Amino acid sequence: MGQPAKLDELAIKTIRGLSMDAVQAANSGHPGTPMALAPLGWALFSELRRHDPAHPDWPDRDRFVLSCGHASMLQYSLLHLSGYPITLEDIRNFRQWGSVTPGHPESHLTPGVETTTGPLGQGIGNAVGMAMAERHLAARFNKPGHTLFDHLTWVVASDGDMMEGVASEAASIAGHLRLGKLIVFWDDNRITIDGSTELTFSEDVLARFDAYGWHTQSVEDGEDLAALVEAAKTAIADDRPSFIRVRTIIGYPAPHKQNTSDAHGAPLGEEEVVATKQLIEWPTDPFFVPDELAAAAEAIRERGAASYREWKHRMAAYRTEFPEAASALDRALAGELPPGWDSDLPTFEADPKGMATRKASGAVLNALASKIEGLVGGSADLAGSNNSRMKGLSSFLPGAEGVPRNMDWGIREHAMGAAINGMALHGGVIAYGATFLVFSDYMRPSLRLAALMKLPTRYIYSHDSIGLGEDGPTHQPVEHLAALRAIPGLAVFRPADANEVRECWKAALQWDGPAALALTRQTVPVLDRSLLARAEKAARGAYILREAGGGGPDVILIATGSEVAIALEAAEVLEQKGASARVVSMPCWELFEKQEAAYRDEVLPRGVSAKVVIEAGVRQGWERWAGPDAGFITIETFGASAPYEVLYEKFGITVERIVSEAERLLS
Repeated sequence: MGQPAKLDELAIKTIRGLSMDAVQAANSGHPGTPMALAPLGWALFSELRRHDPAHPDWPDRDRFVLSCGHASMLQYSLLHLSGYPITLEDIRNFRQWGSVTPGHPESHLTPGVETTTGPLGQGIGNAVGMAMAERHLAARFNKPGHTLFDHLTWVVASDGDMMEGVASEAASIAGHLRLGKLIVFWDDNRITIDGSTELTFSEDVLARFDAYGWHTQSVEDGEDLAALVEAAKTAIADDRPSFIRVRTIIGYPAPHKQNTSDAHGAPLGEEEVVATKQLIEWPTDPFFVPDELAAAAEAIRERGAASYREWKHRMAAYRTEFPEAASALDRALAGELPPGWDSDLPTFEADPKGMATRKASGAVLNALASKIEGLVGGSADLAGSNNSRMKGLSSFLPGAEGVPRNMDWGIREHAMGAAINGMALHGGVIAYGATFLVFSDYMRPSLRLAALMKLPTRYIYSHDSIGLGEDGPTHQPVEHLAALRAIPGLAVFRPADANEVRECWKAALQWDGPAALALTRQTVPVLDRSLLARAEKAARGAYILREAGGGGPDVILIATGSEVAIALEAAEVLEQKGASARVVSMPCWELFEKQEAAYRDEVLPRGVSAKVVIEAGVRQGWERWAGPDAGFITIETFGASAPYEVLYEKFGITVERIVSEAERLLS
């Protein structure tokens, strides 16, 4: 080890003591796994990992992902002992209001935490994305004699991570891509909340990862620091992703609760804490940290500072020789879009025959890709259906020439969601993923975490309603728009026509957090903007597309996506019948909510009580904008298999029904 053996021993005991004490003080938490993993954690932070506590966001640092986020006290202890700005008082406030030491690690809250983990398996998926981002940035920015990106992603994962499907999906694609800078330690402690893993888990995990194409090793004693370091160094030398099984004893060395589920998710109890400390000859005072460890922290800081200074020196030389590339890198790392990124985007001529919004999105995406070199992403085996491939650009496959930007995820929606979160967390790229809207359900945990972390991830969801037709109800999303809109911070865009698609893409790329585009399979008219409001107004989330004739609206028709054209037809009929009808296109609730109150009241005035909502999805949430007494032309059942024109008629998404509902409200 890099530290004297005495300091290593003190550090490991300190991690165990802090983990027991913090959980005991909070009267909740998970002490057993941090105790068992103390040697591995210390080896990673004190010797193996390249990091600088004074610069937690250094671009070429090694990433560390605690996929088993319930073991958060391991990470907080390591951050404190390594010199990150996590104080002993922060650890005393574990799991308390306002603290930077929450129950599970949160990247947006705690310095040194790379990703928010807790939902098991997600961290492995994040790490795959981080390794992919490193591959992209190295290919894009490294030059002969100038290496700016060459770092590892370290992961600590649990038995529970191994059971979750997202981890299997992510591990499969990582092996296929030969992500050689990804190293996963599996904490094989064989205990879950309900008891021994023998209740549920008997597979040969090493054989599974061998089959995925990973390099695998096993360390039989998680207390053996030398063996852990040697396995890690062997992994670094391999060009495949590496998986290292580490046999540990949960709760070690607690005399009565080690190797039991009692050590997993509850405090050990005061008596067991004292007994454990006495067993290892450790002071029984809570939150004890020996003064000698200041030297270990200083050594870690000095090593990190030296690595950081060396990288800064390389960056300065790079900036001198490649000033344009350096400026592009600065923008990429800051998450800024390049100058002129939204110039020359396609415009679409009015066409009553129309264009599917998925097709328009493909045209806009490719125009954006030519301007935004950090745009990376792909589809879960549906690139041709959702028009999500960037034409003529390289892929992430090993050996592919050029800068990798296109990703074929296969049928792995959950891994795709978790990995693009990891790309966004890594920084330097703008990541997107694509599938059918109905399969956003497979991504929901990743979507939720993206929103929690306010990540700039983008999603292309095509086949957005019963309008996909003959594939039937298994593929027809009806509740999905409402479900996505329920996630705080996720912006959901459902553009009405090709020109709104362009504006929604622009708004999505500037949204502070994750954003999704819901796009049609079927053609919809490209609206005649010489007669209607310009599509640029879609950037405000909702706008008056067609104003009522005469002195203001009698009724307001509010629609999204493919139903906007139907609302326009209904407005014409209502006008012919003597009722003034305004049509509001509302592609994005979340963007509209950000507008000033005066604008919102202008578009949807409270004084007009007759409002009709038209959307081929469930009604849930629309009362917020139209009021509970509005008319709702929505779908409250599953769809059916038939041509889309038939489905719209049978489910009542028609001009006639809209007119009838408006007349009912006006009567």
